[in-house]
Amino acid sequence: MESSNSISTNIDLTLLSRNSYSAMTQDITAVLAHIDQGIDHSLNTLFEFLRIPSISAQPAHHADCRTAAMWARDRLTALGFTARLAETAGLPGVIAQHPGPGPDAPHILFYGHYDVQPADPLELWNAPPFAPQLVDGPRGKRIVGRGAVDDKGQVISFLECCRAWIETTGSLPVRMTVLLEGEEECGSASLAALLDAEHDALQADFALIADTNMWDFTTPAITTSLRGLAAIEVRIHGPARDLHSGLFGGAALNPIRSLSKILGAIHDDQGHITIPGFYDGITPTSASQEAAWRATGFNEAEFLGAIGLSHASGEADQSPLARLWSRPTAEINGIFGGYQGDGSKTVIPAEAGAKLSFRLVPGQDPDKILAAFQDFVTSRLPPDARASFTIYGAAPGIEVPEDAPFLLAAQTALAAEFNKPALLAGCGASIPVVEAIERQLGMKTLLVGFGLDDDAIHSPNEKFELACFHRGMRAQARLLAELAK
Repeated sequence: MESSNSISTNIDLTLLSRNSYSAMTQDITAVLAHIDQGIDHSLNTLFEFLRIPSISAQPAHHADCRTAAMWARDRLTALGFTARLAETAGLPGVIAQHPGPGPDAPHILFYGHYDVQPADPLELWNAPPFAPQLVDGPRGKRIVGRGAVDDKGQVISFLECCRAWIETTGSLPVRMTVLLEGEEECGSASLAALLDAEHDALQADFALIADTNMWDFTTPAITTSLRGLAAIEVRIHGPARDLHSGLFGGAALNPIRSLSKILGAIHDDQGHITIPGFYDGITPTSASQEAAWRATGFNEAEFLGAIGLSHASGEADQSPLARLWSRPTAEINGIFGGYQGDGSKTVIPAEAGAKLSFRLVPGQDPDKILAAFQDFVTSRLPPDARASFTIYGAAPGIEVPEDAPFLLAAQTALAAEFNKPALLAGCGASIPVVEAIERQLGMKTLLVGFGLDDDAIHSPNEKFELACFHRGMRAQARLLAELAK
């Protein structure tokens, strides 16, 4: 009897699983149809949001930022979320929660931001930046206005996907927490304190951020790695004061020459970084990842030509996309010393300095990199020279495991919507909120966005292709269904 009951239970669970899968398939079909039929409603909602000039960098618009926060709070409340403003020392965040089908369902933290960049220069806009327009473009209709894609359009795309689920099925298929920040475009000064204060309220299985791009108009992308960043300033000190180069030249230490020699030794002739221990901990890019990147057809000559260059730099033995996405860098961002004014002033300066940044990949320890650079400099100082350093910040590289369930769900959802696999892309830049979420909340982040390289983010006539806005809603609706399975 015990064996019979066990078999019966297994059969019941199998049937339940099949019934649940069938129901979810029916649900997503209805949800997608609802999205398609409600595109005008979704556009009107986005246009309402875009009309609010929530420029966080300008104190004159801080009241508008609060208006945008309250608008988002009220919109989430209308969808059935429990929503509130989360006050900070600066602009408020918005936190909203939806229970979904119950406490055992997967739990997502969705992050976005409601603030936007300043619209200057205004004279270069074809229409007022906070009077959004739907205009014709080479790929069909496009939404034009400040915040169209960064990030109001992507936020509304996700919220409208949620609306379609709720209005079609009565609920979301997963538990959902939403965090909207109000200072992303001016440095996120209050974010760390907000994450600490709301640590328990923001706990989830993983975070989802829709503030990135597709590979191209027809190819979706998932950003699976971000380079970290370590920034430092070095100053070489020599004589007690600036010296007359005729009276002291040839006898006195010149800090600019010493600094230049040290900085010139950071790279070898093949572009490799010579700082001892710099490459420790790095995992080489896998053959499958390299093959996928080659299949993109990335044209390095066109990429460089667009910025007025014709010859590649960096590590000569690495592929173009590896150099951009998965390899670390050491860059001199600025160098200074001596007389910088008009004309000539013949001095040997008392000191010289440089600012450097290191883009780091997963496996590298930012603190060790900064310490190794300081040792690299001090070990090469000539007699009578001394060095001082100022560290401006350090954050590690971020990587999403290839077998993460939420990554696999995203790949399935995007392939179903776009009829082709999503590119698993790296990002050579750093996204501070991703590092903050991982460090302070202890969770990984899924980066799936629907912008394009030509969306003029931060520039006049910022736009979001209507097709990208629409397919973003559909793809994210499919993602929620996959996660619920």
